[in-house]
Amino acid sequence: MADIERIPVLKTWKLFVKGGFPRSESGRTLALHGHGGELVAHLSHASRKDLRDAVEAARGAFPGWSGATAYLRGQIVYRLAEMLEGRRADLADGIRTTTGVSRRKAEAEVDEAIDRTVCWAGWCDKFQMVLGSRNPVAGPYHNFSMPEPSGVCVVLQADAGETPLLGFLSLVLPPWCAGNAVVAVADAKHPLGALLVAESAPTADVPAGSLNVLTGQAAELAGWIASHRDVDSVHAQAKGEIAAALRAGAAENLKRVAVLRPDEDFADIDRWTNPRRLAMFVETKTIWHPSGA
Repeated sequence: MADIERIPVLKTWKLFVKGGFPRSESGRTLALHGHGGELVAHLSHASRKDLRDAVEAARGAFPGWSGATAYLRGQIVYRLAEMLEGRRADLADGIRTTTGVSRRKAEAEVDEAIDRTVCWAGWCDKFQMVLGSRNPVAGPYHNFSMPEPSGVCVVLQADAGETPLLGFLSLVLPPWCAGNAVVAVADAKHPLGALLVAESAPTADVPAGSLNVLTGQAAELAGWIASHRDVDSVHAQAKGEIAAALRAGAAENLKRVAVLRPDEDFADIDRWTNPRRLAMFVETKTIWHPSGA
């Protein structure tokens, strides 16, 4: 028996939908290769129906997530940061597996990603004061403009570059912390950071369906994301035909689409911790109230 070479059991990463970890309904998988070209794992290959299921789960979770107090949302996002802190080594290994960066650089990215999560946890109950206002009007009225989440946001990471974890969380956190339910499609080449975030979500008390994570081909899913009429906004890092497909869908059904370039600098703290990054994921509601006699 000692002479028999053992075949390692490679992990097949599942989707994260409605708080569970289903396989793709299509039964398809994608091979995940490491930086050196070696096969390191398999990914569930999300289909059009998997996307529909995730959007349906997000829509169902939206009233509860958006209706929760802003303080509670902040506590849950902070709890996610606590869970990620406990998996720092796994996250760094996941980054290094596919990008080939040094351990020091991977650990620095993990630290920055966790700090980014803590930052957005703090903005959950404060951005309303930045984006809202009390408006002067003629007459005996109080007039307030307040931001409210727009609904379901799909995050698409098609070109993660060398900062896949930081980029993933930077795309997900603004719409999610604003109270939107999120369906995130991880970069198929560098998905391990996103998948480890998904694995940490249930133990962070993340409400089922408020955050969903898929793995699949961005070029295959982009058109379906763009045309889906129950998706209210898209936050993507993409280029070429994928970016064009997302914009074309927005023109047809009026969803909001923000497409970032593949060379986006997610390490820019001033840009990526600014509460105005939430502006495209909220609707402004204006309220009139009599001010009295």
